[in-house]
Amino acid sequence: MPEAVIVSVARSPIGRAGKGSLKEMRPDDLAAQIVRAALDKVPALDPNTIDDLMLGVGQPAGESGFNLGRVVAVLAGLDRVPGTTVNRYCSSSLQTTRMALHAIRAEEGEVFVSAGVETVSRYDRGSADGLPGTQNPVFDDAVERTAKFAAGGQVWVDPRQGGLVPDIYIAMGQTAENVAQLEGVSRAEQDAFGVRSQNLAEIALANGFWQRDITPISLPDGSVVSADDGPRSGVTLDAVAALKPVFRPDGTVTAGNCCPLNDGAAAVVIMSDTRAAELGLTPLARIVSTGVSGLSPEIMGLGPVEASRQALAHAGMTIGDIDLVEINEAFAAQVIPSARQLGVDLDKLNINGGAIAVGHPFGMTGARITSTLVNSLQFHDKQFGLETMCVGGGQGMAMVLERLS
Repeated sequence: MPEAVIVSVARSPIGRAGKGSLKEMRPDDLAAQIVRAALDKVPALDPNTIDDLMLGVGQPAGESGFNLGRVVAVLAGLDRVPGTTVNRYCSSSLQTTRMALHAIRAEEGEVFVSAGVETVSRYDRGSADGLPGTQNPVFDDAVERTAKFAAGGQVWVDPRQGGLVPDIYIAMGQTAENVAQLEGVSRAEQDAFGVRSQNLAEIALANGFWQRDITPISLPDGSVVSADDGPRSGVTLDAVAALKPVFRPDGTVTAGNCCPLNDGAAAVVIMSDTRAAELGLTPLARIVSTGVSGLSPEIMGLGPVEASRQALAHAGMTIGDIDLVEINEAFAAQVIPSARQLGVDLDKLNINGGAIAVGHPFGMTGARITSTLVNSLQFHDKQFGLETMCVGGGQGMAMVLERLS
């Protein structure tokens, strides 16, 4: 059975939605630039031999509609390469990597581009969610129940225990508050984790790590963006502790302990180990295994737990075998209990900072974390890495990588 190996990674800087450095970039133009950048790192590869370009998008509507994957392929000059658009929310571009892995192992292709993009700045603001008329009325009671939680004073109880339908449309911040209550994660713990993310990102900027990870992007006006908008220097616990809750008046989630809204794109070039050898390439990493899981949408933040256990089991490994772990920092409220349940050593977790500092463009994040993990394994001279994340709608995804060069 052929192995799936990563031969190239590229990711854009991450901009703040609505006011940041990438707000003027269309998602298709942004993704096309980053796909080209990833392919330019593999000059031995004939682009016409790419079997498929698979693009993850968290909200595939508006400028991100019309099968964006194929649009990006054409914009990137890959007219003869098919393209598809995939949506698994926050893990959309980890899903596309999983699809490449499966196709290679099934010997139904040898070269794939796994990419992801999200430009929240460009969402249709004509409605609250950018997608009017999509909600099934079956969930109306569940949505009303969530509204009561948002008003404060409610303690989360699994709706299935009362024979109720869970809220599939629940806002992610509400799920974080539910997880904080369920798992007993205090405001102080969340704030400390948020400060940790910013402080580690500041250190990683100083030592050159994030510059290594980022591919500059050319804007429509000819200027170039080469750094993330998010990381801040000198963040203190006192400053973060002073912030007010965002989602519930009696809540614990604030702007200082959760990710912002963002814009960005990333791409990963994946091929069989046999094709890599034929081209004389030294792969960056091997995709060892993946996992995907489901749980109540109302506590989706715990999704990394079961998904990671699956991926580790498929790899024949335990968490003790993993050198570096990247859990997407959607909310400190969900990273903390997920890491605890998995038994992750804090010294191995998000050691360059995470999404609280650098950002979380939904469709980009899977591929962005892959890029970060590959670069981190190299930078810190480690071998095995675990990437995992919670996913809107009540899911989790995970992948185990082995560094090869």
